[in-house]
Amino acid sequence: MGEFAFIDWLRQRTPPTERVLLGPGDDTAILHWPSGPNCLVTTDMLLEGSCFRLAETHPGAPGAGTARQIGRKALAVNLSDIAAMAGVPVAAVVSVGLPRKGGRALAEDLYLGLREMADSFDTAIIGGDTNSWDGPLVINVTLLGEATPRGAVRRKGARPGDRLFVTGPLGGSLLGKHLDFTPRVREALSLHAAVDLHAMIDISDGLAADVAHLCAESDCGAVLRADAIPIAEAAQTIPDKRSPLEHALGDGEDFELVFSVAPAEAEALLRAPPVPGLSMIGECVAEMGLWLEENGQRLPLPPLGYVHSLS
Repeated sequence: MGEFAFIDWLRQRTPPTERVLLGPGDDTAILHWPSGPNCLVTTDMLLEGSCFRLAETHPGAPGAGTARQIGRKALAVNLSDIAAMAGVPVAAVVSVGLPRKGGRALAEDLYLGLREMADSFDTAIIGGDTNSWDGPLVINVTLLGEATPRGAVRRKGARPGDRLFVTGPLGGSLLGKHLDFTPRVREALSLHAAVDLHAMIDISDGLAADVAHLCAESDCGAVLRADAIPIAEAAQTIPDKRSPLEHALGDGEDFELVFSVAPAEAEALLRAPPVPGLSMIGECVAEMGLWLEENGQRLPLPPLGYVHSLS
């Protein structure tokens, strides 16, 4: 049992309600607001030892960050979910479980990171909850946003023949990007205004895993072209047995967006991209599944990426 099996179990037991237009299973939930745009709701919890390591307590550990960086990331991952829906962030509430020793100084540095990211995206921090305990740092952010007049872009909606794009290079995030990325909120809004986005998701678990999520929701498959996948410089410098392409497919925490559009819209994006860094990496197909096309061969591609294990 992994986290996605649990999410499926949960979805089967979550009854529909009139105000909930979209419940568990996408990047955000969607609530119908009687007056004004629909409300987008997302939440993410970061746990020390699983999601991050504090540089102060793990000096020199791979991927370790300062409390300020952790605060920045805690809001940024939620902003990335709002971006995946092509929405506008509005306000956040933050809950923290602080270690008893040094908790006050840690809380202040966390807030400075949260504040930096919030100010960058005109997002209010409106409250939350503060606790102390004998365990390590836990921080949870819930972010409210709103859909644009064109509506939220869901994972469901990709069609056979659609072209798949990503907004930037992938792989090697543990070398720094996982703490210092910029959520693609502005890029998503520009794309949403320029073309008809059929489906979209942010790349948190890994390109292959997240394309698989998008396809599962859309009842289709996808073929990715190996030579078209943009590979980050960091992915080419990691000294392990995996190739740079494998890192780009499965490292996760890139927080770029992958989306599908009709062929004609794809041509328009290639001719006049509304945002920099776009790459067309493959297409959706009718047959369920995921494949990688490399050197003239098309082979099955497992959904490489991170999964929280549950027993």
